[in-house]
Amino acid sequence: MHKVKEIMTSDPACCTPTTGLQAVAKMLVDQDCGAIPVVESETGGKPLGIVTDRDIACRVITAGKEANRLTAQDCMSSPCVTVTPETRLDDCYQKMEKNRIRRLVVVDEVGRCCGIVSQADVALKGHGKAVVEILREVSVPMGSMPAMSRPGAHPA
Repeated sequence: MHKVKEIMTSDPACCTPTTGLQAVAKMLVDQDCGAIPVVESETGGKPLGIVTDRDIACRVITAGKEANRLTAQDCMSSPCVTVTPETRLDDCYQKMEKNRIRRLVVVDEVGRCCGIVSQADVALKGHGKAVVEILREVSVPMGSMPAMSRPGAHPA
């Protein structure tokens, strides 16, 4: 059975909750990635959330907020969904599909961030028919989903 450790990106760039949002955006560009895990301290630690390029666009830019006055904590998605390097890829794909997310933070045996697995990792290195299914499900626009199927939706 294939595992997350076979496709994940190890030792991703991380930031802390107090890292300036402009610095986070620069990390995204410098690392050529779409997400930066937010961890407890600069020496690493447990993930508290994740900042994606989409978080910055949707929560900051389109809201008319001044990015140079904000920190990672101001726009991160929290809590972040995690897996371990030993998680089976099928389980990883299911978590991505269930949560309709494109990235999962990978944590070690004590819960520290040790990697990230993205939709791109799945597409480029994944195995089996599940790859096509997860890419399709995670890529469906939110507006195309019935309201109660959307993450965070609650009955009236």
